[in-house]
Amino acid sequence: MSKRGFIKTMLGTTWATAGLSLDDAIAGVSRIDAGTLAADEAFWQQIRLAYPVTKDFIQLENGYYSLAAQEVLDSYQEHIRRINAVSSYYMRTRQFDDKLVSRKQLAELLGASADEVIITRNTTESLDTVIAGLTWNAGDEAIMASQDYGAMLDMFTLQARRYGIVNKVITVPNHPASDEEIVSVYEKAITPKTRLLMVCHLINITGQVMPVRKITEMAHRHGVEVMVDGAHAFAHLNFKIGDLGGCDYYGASLHKWLGAPLGAGLLYVRKDKIAPLWQLFGDMGYADDDIRKLNHTGTHPVATDLAIQDAIRFHQKIGSERKEARLRYLQRYWTDQVRNHPKLVVNTPADPHRSCAIANVGVKGIAPADLAKTLMSKYTIFTVAIDNPTAGVQGVRVTPHLYTTTQELDAFVKALREIAG
Repeated sequence: MSKRGFIKTMLGTTWATAGLSLDDAIAGVSRIDAGTLAADEAFWQQIRLAYPVTKDFIQLENGYYSLAAQEVLDSYQEHIRRINAVSSYYMRTRQFDDKLVSRKQLAELLGASADEVIITRNTTESLDTVIAGLTWNAGDEAIMASQDYGAMLDMFTLQARRYGIVNKVITVPNHPASDEEIVSVYEKAITPKTRLLMVCHLINITGQVMPVRKITEMAHRHGVEVMVDGAHAFAHLNFKIGDLGGCDYYGASLHKWLGAPLGAGLLYVRKDKIAPLWQLFGDMGYADDDIRKLNHTGTHPVATDLAIQDAIRFHQKIGSERKEARLRYLQRYWTDQVRNHPKLVVNTPADPHRSCAIANVGVKGIAPADLAKTLMSKYTIFTVAIDNPTAGVQGVRVTPHLYTTTQELDAFVKALREIAG
């Protein structure tokens, strides 16, 4: 170990054993670059202590729903108690002003204007709002990938049944040689009838980070709108909406990588695209170009809206750059150990810039469901089976988070090797 590494490790150990606050620990690494800090296990052990991590099993399926940090959970519970104490008084006097604060903070984190962002319940609701809100005509075409999330594919199927649109499903190469290879697959599917192109910012089943800017710019040259599924990218990758080439629509979930309680998502609609969208519910209280027309939710759990502010505060305390660097480090830590194993298939690009926390691995000759079952029953490691032969993805999805340790990943690698024989 280098002298610098030794000092950092000892400092981290001191934080963990001396009971100093998380704020003190983070302040102590303020001058250490994110890449170096990503490998400092003592520091990240201190971060782990900020989460109520289960001891019942190793949690490697954080992509569906990530733990809220303990301080976020405590604040959320306090919001529930405080609102319950005054009930309808809060709902009639405070809820809209408080929700606006959360909305503005979300927009700032995304790098958008507050009048382009609304709070939804999840990514599916966000993107379905767009898909159902467009004015479709028979013969209009939409482009999507076989790797895209099933709920959105189903929504496009519904529009095909209802309006007669044509859905063109392409398959993204799991190990592309270049961005241009991916862009070309989408571009070849475009015709004069293409209205909308949907693309994942980060593919949920493989963890591949897509070249969204290049895809968006290509599609716009052809007069095609672009809707981005950012379910796994928001608060995971360090980016702003302006980095994506002027995409028209963006949806994300906040209970994944931001660590907000369940029931929160966001929808971004570029300002000039708001007016043409039809709202799903008949709320006529807003102008056509006011994004709030799309946000008619009735009475809903408002404590969740307030907890978004707490989740953002904790996320910013860690820092987007540090967070992305650590998540990428964790994924590389285990995939680098198994990528060349003769019986293991890693369905995630080897190029470190094409992935971050999420990866997918399969064992030759073992069905994904059986692999996931064995990992849990024999090794108490929780993953999720992905069986999508059309996309060429058959394995388990593995999603570590900031509270995941390298020791847990060592146990996972050991289990994979044993299962592979």
